Amino acid sequence: MLRARDAIDRSYSHALDIAALAAIAHVSEAHFIRTFRATFGETPHRFLQRRRVERAMFMLRETNRSVTEICLEVGFMSLGTFSRTFRDIVGETPVEYRMGTSSIAVPTCFTMAWTRPSSFGEAKVSSRSIASIASPKNN
Repeated sequence: MLRARDAIDRSYSHALDIAALAAIAHVSEAHFIRTFRATFGETPHRFLQRRRVERAMFMLRETNRSVTEICLEVGFMSLGTFSRTFRDIVGETPVEYRMGTSSIAVPTCFTMAWTRPSSFGEAKVSSRSIASIASPKNN
């Protein structure tokens, strides 16, 4: 499983298929998907999407490239799919994410740990959401 995960990490921007990843792990396709999920807590497809979004987050913070260029660079074929997946994982669109980040001189390991999505589909709670929970409207 580690070899397959490493292959996903190395080739995140390319199209990957389950048959090839299962062959790397020396198991059948169905067993690969079940075992990968049990081992890493998410399916291979979700793992790949999260890796792509992590790379996109870095590029949005550190470069001035367009969102479309970044979308294609990290392996998404559709800007709409990229934006939807990014929003599902991060909690905001790529443009909102870029506008809300600023470069701060801290070690890369801290930046990576702080900005890494915890798991697929768990968006960060915004300060607006926290404020609305803390002070609900009285009817």
